[in-house]
Amino acid sequence: MRLTSSSGELAAMFTWARDRALRWAHPAGTRGPVNVDERCPAGTGSAVYLPSYWAGYAHRSGFYARDFVHQAPGAHLLGLAEANLAMLRCFAASATPEHGHRPVWAFNFDGSYLAIDYRGPDDFVREAPAVFELVECAAALHRWTGDPAYLHDPAVRAYCVNALALPATGRGTGIFQGTATYNELDGEPLKIAGDGLAAQYAACLAMAHLAGARGEDAAPFAARAADLRRHYERDWHGARGFTFDGRPVTGWGAENSWFPPLKGLRDDPACLDEIDAMAGGPRRPANVEAWTYLPDVFFRHGRTETAWRWMREIFAARTAPHVAGGRNGDYPEVSFTLVSQVVEGLFGLRPDAPAHALTTLPGLPAEIAWAEVSGVPVGAGRVAIRHDGPRRTTLANLSGEVAYRWTARFPGGGTVVQDVPPLSTAVAEG
Repeated sequence: MRLTSSSGELAAMFTWARDRALRWAHPAGTRGPVNVDERCPAGTGSAVYLPSYWAGYAHRSGFYARDFVHQAPGAHLLGLAEANLAMLRCFAASATPEHGHRPVWAFNFDGSYLAIDYRGPDDFVREAPAVFELVECAAALHRWTGDPAYLHDPAVRAYCVNALALPATGRGTGIFQGTATYNELDGEPLKIAGDGLAAQYAACLAMAHLAGARGEDAAPFAARAADLRRHYERDWHGARGFTFDGRPVTGWGAENSWFPPLKGLRDDPACLDEIDAMAGGPRRPANVEAWTYLPDVFFRHGRTETAWRWMREIFAARTAPHVAGGRNGDYPEVSFTLVSQVVEGLFGLRPDAPAHALTTLPGLPAEIAWAEVSGVPVGAGRVAIRHDGPRRTTLANLSGEVAYRWTARFPGGGTVVQDVPPLSTAVAEG
């Protein structure tokens, strides 16, 4: 992909993120060490890697569930679709009855369990939101690629069914016990947390998509999502979790505060204002990984100026020290998510590859007059998108074989729908 823009900062951000993210990728057949971590820097041997990429600490030889699901859209945009499917299959296949149908948390690049996070069948890292985010990831990658493997691969399909049968609860405060939240540093005794429930809600909607794409009844999954939303609105009353003895927990909780709006479970403006203020204040999470979610939160709710401000802050912090050593820019999630936030956020691209369709919505902040990204993979083809301010969008179909049904949306509700044949360009104004 290539990006040009009236904003030199945006162009530099995208180029850095694209090039840095691709340096984390391993083509199939690469040989390298396994079980490398801070306690075992030489690893325990070498192996032939799957198509894969770093998703987690750069000083460990593997990929993690939480990081993978957040990096996967950016990885797809960078041409790493084969790696996405291979990595998702690892997590899906690990959710065996022996593991309580929960996925193993981390893998070496050859598909073996990463030793630092796996001690045995009932003694491995577990965080409840990841169980459900993997289901959501399968649906998102199906929309991007149209690959039927996301519908019919036996391991992926069984995983999604079994995941929705699990509760969004933790079993303790330690990560090897199984926590209810991604906010593992606070050590709060949460039985259920806002990020786990929100991820479960999004997983139900994702399963509705997957079932419908297979020609099955999607209604039960949509109904369950609606039930979870009613439960949240009726019983949570601003809580971000509940303790094992049933007490509601309020106040700032990082991931368990911002996941409900991130997943569409909560949408009140006061909540978004609080997230922006708290994440930018003295209680900001120390790990840049947490910050990488914030542009996604604000883009989802149409706060493009706030989302762009957070993107700029993350990009500017890439040379600052990371809490685990090295620099923030050496944490793979930073580069992968900036790539996806440019395409999904600033350009507002929503793919529907199985239907040869896509939707755009300008998300440029006022300071950026125009921007164009080209070579964006949607299904079997590629497109280029240009926004000139909030009211004019140009779509170029770069494929010689695929025709797209394009829905051009604009702020305030304007919509233009048109077909874009192969190797043609269309313009929409709203």
